[in-house]
Amino acid sequence: MIAVARGPQAPDLPPVPVRPVRLLEQARPVGLSVPAIGVDTGPLTALHVDAGGVLKPPSEAATAGWSTLGPTPGAQGPAVVVGHVSLDGVAGVFARLAQLAPGDEVGVHRDDGTEAVFTVYRTGRFARAAFPVDEVYGETAGPELRLITTGGVFARHPGEHADNLVVFARLRGAR
Repeated sequence: MIAVARGPQAPDLPPVPVRPVRLLEQARPVGLSVPAIGVDTGPLTALHVDAGGVLKPPSEAATAGWSTLGPTPGAQGPAVVVGHVSLDGVAGVFARLAQLAPGDEVGVHRDDGTEAVFTVYRTGRFARAAFPVDEVYGETAGPELRLITTGGVFARHPGEHADNLVVFARLRGAR
């Protein structure tokens, strides 16, 4: 049987058919691999929100982190992993994230010895002032993953990029 995913879709595309997958037990993510852009990194750091409710990125360019407020990768809902495109002139772990395309694979290594394998189905660039909170953090029909970094023009003052790049991926299975 084929289920129809009801998660966020590009506005002019029909829902993408996906095969039902078994939810994975909660397990802490410890590494990330994205072969299409040469990412193979770990350990992942646990990320938290600041007093204003903004998810704080990792403190190092080469480090990715996962949001402890959401599900772990492979569990029901959208797990979130954040990394820098660059930091203090150093290329970040997500320097090539904009090159990902639908069909690319993302693996999240977990502390139970499994790897949650996701398939990219959409990417989007969003102005920081119009960040789609519900699309990124809202309920999903199954386990999903969001990879987030900054993008667009860098403004020295206030010292940040104008946009955020978000990669949306669905769980394909585990290995």
